[in-house]
Amino acid sequence: MVDMNQHTPLARTTLWIMAMTAGLVVANNYYNQPLLVEFARDFGVSERAAGTVSILTQAGYAVGLFLFVPLGDMVERRKLIRILLCLSILALLSTAFSPSLQWLAVSSFLVGLTSVVPQLLTPFAAHLAGPQERGRAVGTVMFGLLCGVLLSRTVSGFVGAHFGWQAMYGLAALIMLGLIVLLGATLPRDQPSFRGTYAALLGSLWTLVRRERLLRETAAIGALQFAAFSAFWTTIAFHLYSLPAHYGSEVAGLFGLVGVVGASAAPYAGKLADRASPRITVLVSSVGFILAYAIFAATGNMLAGLVIGIILLDLAMQSGHVSNMTRNIALSPESMSRANTIYMCLRFTGGALGSAFGNHAWADWGWTGVCAVGIGASVLAIGVQLLPGARKADARRA
Repeated sequence: MVDMNQHTPLARTTLWIMAMTAGLVVANNYYNQPLLVEFARDFGVSERAAGTVSILTQAGYAVGLFLFVPLGDMVERRKLIRILLCLSILALLSTAFSPSLQWLAVSSFLVGLTSVVPQLLTPFAAHLAGPQERGRAVGTVMFGLLCGVLLSRTVSGFVGAHFGWQAMYGLAALIMLGLIVLLGATLPRDQPSFRGTYAALLGSLWTLVRRERLLRETAAIGALQFAAFSAFWTTIAFHLYSLPAHYGSEVAGLFGLVGVVGASAAPYAGKLADRASPRITVLVSSVGFILAYAIFAATGNMLAGLVIGIILLDLAMQSGHVSNMTRNIALSPESMSRANTIYMCLRFTGGALGSAFGNHAWADWGWTGVCAVGIGASVLAIGVQLLPGARKADARRA
């Protein structure tokens, strides 16, 4: 058994196992995005109706963050993680055998609900690393997570095109089973920091929100940035299919490989957060979102333009997200999971809203409408960071 207070090569190996796990679990939420056209075709529904699968998956994730992630401060994390992985297997199998779009939508909500393990691993990794390398640890886990988000689209696009979308969810269930075995052998035991009831635990979330101005700021920025990110990825399969070449799920999934270039920024953003204030990094990342959408609007009908925009979009997403999480985790070491709950709950609520607005914008105004949603959310994120008093919150944290 690993001693969680030792910072040894074995601990670093554990950290990378955590990063891999974060990527494989979070991927469950994103397998559906390149497959939306297949859902619409198989069930004989409109693209807007098929898009509800993506929206409900993210909504389920937001609910799961609220219900389960705070338990990381109250329940031994390794046990909690393995229970959630068991529940994920059931949700994934239900999705694989969906007989209707309605069943698929409900099952997808349950997939999102039970796929919150990465948000238990992030504060766990930060605790393992200690204060001096907290940003690096967060950046490493976030690198694994974003690679999972992006590569999930590539994998599901390929599997969907060659074996059918049902096979993708069956494969995902087998991966979760393997992780249960691996994590049982490698994760260290954890000592919970909260002593009290579950109701008191949830009630303490509101106390934390009221007390921490910086947490409110990072959560609002994270929600707006993820709304912009989700609006793109929810509609890209529809946009590619609308082009003269009628690109399918396999091509849509390949764009996930492009995004890995941007994901590689995560460890560097974490190291920067360890050495200096991450405030400027967050601000620059919001500007990066605007530039990415400007590229999408100007060159979105060309694959080369989409590639350049995706690299910039994912670079901005990861830089802002890692920097925000590093700020949050440093606020209150004894309530890391709860701070992460508040941030991620609001962030994925923003993601679900971004998917919904993007889906409706696509149906009513096409690609121009999607780009307008992304730029609007990014401008609002900058506005939040420039509100009076925001800089003072960072100064008090320092």
